[in-house]
Amino acid sequence: MEFSEVIKNRYSCKSYDGRKVEPEKLERILEAGRLAPTAKNLQEQHIYVIQSEEGLAKVDLVTPCRYNAGTCLLVAFDKNNVYTYPNSARESGVEDAAIVATHLMLAAANEGVESCWLNCIDLEKIHTEFGLPDNEEVLMILDLGYASEGTGPLANHGNRKPLSETVSYL
Repeated sequence: MEFSEVIKNRYSCKSYDGRKVEPEKLERILEAGRLAPTAKNLQEQHIYVIQSEEGLAKVDLVTPCRYNAGTCLLVAFDKNNVYTYPNSARESGVEDAAIVATHLMLAAANEGVESCWLNCIDLEKIHTEFGLPDNEEVLMILDLGYASEGTGPLANHGNRKPLSETVSYL
């Protein structure tokens, strides 16, 4: 699909039919995340693919927002392997994981797979439920799958401020 169409048509799906993403599509989506840029190329991301009934039930324990997606990607990063910017003002982990997650989300749209970026999650509970290592910080969960019949973008999806309100030239 043409990239401009991918970003124009992608929306946050709020109702899935429960089907899992096919292995070949999932592989291409994960590869897009692997290719995402990270500070100093540290590649501190860790993606957990959740498709089992047990795993999806755990997702339901940590967020009310799975919407019956048959595949979820939990995006985390190794907080001990991040770049600290000069003057220690901040570290790269959150932004690098966000770039990876965005690549995953757009690659899904390119594959004809709907998605929803979830950050309404219980971050403390997610570590316990999935047995994640202490050095990993969870950024988000990405629901993946196929929309239920009649599902589409929210009514306000196409409402965007004009560039003149969001961009300044200095």
